[in-house]
Amino acid sequence: MQFHHHGYVSTDPRIQDAAGVGLDRPDELPENVDVLIVGTGPAGMITAAQLSKFPGITTRIVERRGERLAIGQADGIQARSVETFQAFGFAERIIAEAYRITEMAFWKPDPADPSRIVRTARAVDDPTGISEFPHLIVNQARVLDYFGEVMANSPTRMKPDFGFDFRSLVNTDAGEYPVTVTLVHTTGERAGQERIVHAKYVVGADGARSAVRDSIGAVMAGDQAFHAWGVMDVLAVTDFPDIRTKCAIQSGSGGNILHIPREGGYLFRMYVDLGEVAPDDNGAVRKTTIEEIIVKANEILHPYTLDVKNVAWHSVYEVAHRLTDRFDDVLPHEIGTRTPRVFITGDACHTHSAKAGQGMNVSMQDGFNLGWKLAYVLDGRSPESLLGTYSAERQVIAKNLIDFDKEWSSLMATRPEDLEVPLEDFYTRTAEFPAGFMTQYPPSMLVGEATHQDLATGFPVGKRFKSAPVVRVADANPVQLGHHHRADGRWRVYAFADAHLSGEPSALADWAHWLQTSPESPLGVHTPAGSDIDSVFDVKVVYQQDHTGVDVGRVPEAFLPRTGPFELIDYEKLYAADPEHDIFELRGISRDGAVVVVRPDQYVANVLPLAATAELAAFFRQMLLPR
Repeated sequence: MQFHHHGYVSTDPRIQDAAGVGLDRPDELPENVDVLIVGTGPAGMITAAQLSKFPGITTRIVERRGERLAIGQADGIQARSVETFQAFGFAERIIAEAYRITEMAFWKPDPADPSRIVRTARAVDDPTGISEFPHLIVNQARVLDYFGEVMANSPTRMKPDFGFDFRSLVNTDAGEYPVTVTLVHTTGERAGQERIVHAKYVVGADGARSAVRDSIGAVMAGDQAFHAWGVMDVLAVTDFPDIRTKCAIQSGSGGNILHIPREGGYLFRMYVDLGEVAPDDNGAVRKTTIEEIIVKANEILHPYTLDVKNVAWHSVYEVAHRLTDRFDDVLPHEIGTRTPRVFITGDACHTHSAKAGQGMNVSMQDGFNLGWKLAYVLDGRSPESLLGTYSAERQVIAKNLIDFDKEWSSLMATRPEDLEVPLEDFYTRTAEFPAGFMTQYPPSMLVGEATHQDLATGFPVGKRFKSAPVVRVADANPVQLGHHHRADGRWRVYAFADAHLSGEPSALADWAHWLQTSPESPLGVHTPAGSDIDSVFDVKVVYQQDHTGVDVGRVPEAFLPRTGPFELIDYEKLYAADPEHDIFELRGISRDGAVVVVRPDQYVANVLPLAATAELAAFFRQMLLPR
């Protein structure tokens, strides 16, 4: 965390000075807004949190409830999401209060007595070390609280507008605020009264029954598995030995339980198999009582017993896998002729079972993807065509998720003797997907061709930037390189040096000189006049030598920018390889050096040679406007 560069700070440095629209933010929902977000679920809140970093953009987020969410249905936080929390500044705090999954136990019928269950296997949760961050369990409501804190502490002083239900919208294609939205007050003296808001853009994060989705004529299609599950968050006394370990439990009776310990040391969640549902059930299974769910759980757990003392929350749901045909309001025949004004995210786009722990996680990546793109267009940094990449990128990811979840939920509902592959083998073999690390965006205006991938094989173009240990030169601190990628809307440009020492003639020195002086340099072409030189591009260097071999006084000035009103030097852009964990070896980086470009949402956008300055300049001209 860096501060004091605008003057001495003695208060909480996470609270940024109010600026722009945050200087006089009205409590009342204004008539005109740049972005109106509907729904304060994970997708909506992360979109708002990203937009809150841009002082010149008026963003409001509305919610039909009259207050914050108290009990959330989602609870699984995959490692990719924790990486994202790090970017927003609250990973360490949420890790401290969460339950951490380190392994999963698998229980099956005892061959000697199939009426009893026995533990048959254990699987490490992250067998390949895909991330330095853990797999967590924590109440969705706390995730929303943390994003709300980010918004409140941002320059825009954003906060949710509770008590508004979305009714309809019309894109008039006229004026500065072409989307007319009709809301209705749900609480207080004005309950039932309409409120009209005009917006430049609307984001529907309003769940599986999304009214925003319906308003743009998007269609959610898919199938239902006709299999029901009862889910309960409970406090109980039990002799089941793995009550504080994540478990997949398959009983001889055919019933199954996915057991997930919750944060706090006592609470746990069980997804209890309620069996097949007849096509003509017409929702009757959803009337299954909590008492019936508990009885079924005890049958599956035999010979162990579950004495439930308190039920925090419970529900019954039927597995459904559905995908929306498009994630914005541009019809197929309109692609290329106009840009979107209305977007949908999260459950409004894709629904699936809860057992793979993907809903909240994938929804947040929807919002992270969309938020910075809206900000760039509204801030005048990028053309409106950038917004077309949201649906193009995220719909494919949602399709892959649904395909995976179909397989996982089907396996969970199958008798052990009928499985071709043991459940624990599938869990281990596919660990990278549910952890959130199989996403790979194809080449586009935002993602280059992998022509030079051999220069950094551990940073696949289109996939998320996988952090690695380095040593900060100025203070000899060992750090994770990726942890300094904040959700501040900036591009990261990592220059991995060739073998020469700092100050010596080298490919790196030539690249740094070009970056600082050339009229073609992205710093000069795309950095707004009057802004800090690193306001759009955060440029860092990583040397091959250890930190004692890097002379700060001879490092090119491009890596020591002067920022803030006092033009102070930022020394936290100089890194060296950690001799015990050499990033060049860990990530397959060429000893001749390389440039790795990373998008604001942490995905690798390009890998280039240090000499490819013209290619670097051309790449940024595709999606960034000249200042």
